[in-house]
Amino acid sequence: MNKLQTKENLEKYTRIEECPIRNIISNFTGKWSMLILCVLSENETTRFNSIARAIPDISPKVLTSTLKKLEDERLVKRELFAEIPPRVEYSLTDKGRSLMPILYNLIDWAVNNRDQ
Repeated sequence: MNKLQTKENLEKYTRIEECPIRNIISNFTGKWSMLILCVLSENETTRFNSIARAIPDISPKVLTSTLKKLEDERLVKRELFAEIPPRVEYSLTDKGRSLMPILYNLIDWAVNNRDQ
């Protein structure tokens, strides 16, 4: 690779609006996002309290904000049922489901390299 190609490859990360890492991965990463996506992937539709039980060390406030962020990114769908008391269920969108094979590959890599 010549110096011009190397410079061009590095410059793509300096263009904040176009940077693939900043604008794709950073939108759904965080301490809890991937765990929530995995829980939803394995459980079709899931209620808030079930997600909270599956991830006992997340606070309700953080769970709510993380679900909202994932919903804003169109990875998670929130469905409100007009019942008393109201019932809310979360599920992956098509976009969220399309992300799961990539996350499972990352999980496999982490498991295979855990001891190193």
